Amino acid sequence: MPTRTAKKPARKPAARKPAARKSAARKAAPKPMARPAAASRGNGRVVPLGDRIVVKQTRQDEVRASGLVIPDTAREKPQLGAVIAVGPGRVDDNGKRIPVDVKIGDRVLYAKYSGQDVPRGVFGDEEDYMILKEADVLAKLA
Repeated sequence: MPTRTAKKPARKPAARKPAARKSAARKAAPKPMARPAAASRGNGRVVPLGDRIVVKQTRQDEVRASGLVIPDTAREKPQLGAVIAVGPGRVDDNGKRIPVDVKIGDRVLYAKYSGQDVPRGVFGDEEDYMILKEADVLAKLA
């Protein structure tokens, strides 16, 4: 027959240390960095670097004046858009920053095969956006 073992005495819960003061925790936390100047000139989510700009592409009509419907696969990529964010500008050989000529809200015409498409959903909507260099912009529309 198995022998009985004695029960272990119940453990006492460990004593808790007093909580640190909240003000001390706030002082110890690192301060957030100041936002760069370019972030205040854009939408706040995407900040282009250097002489790059973010352009919201204009939508091309799906139906022509004659009533002909153009599918997505046959539609040309638009070359016209509105600037929604601007980088701080490029730095020349002397270390001096050269500002970008376009500003937020400008409508621009850009080269056909230039820039980088932004994946849909980055800005929270289903619009088409591109990131272009300032040199890819051909003209500002008045």
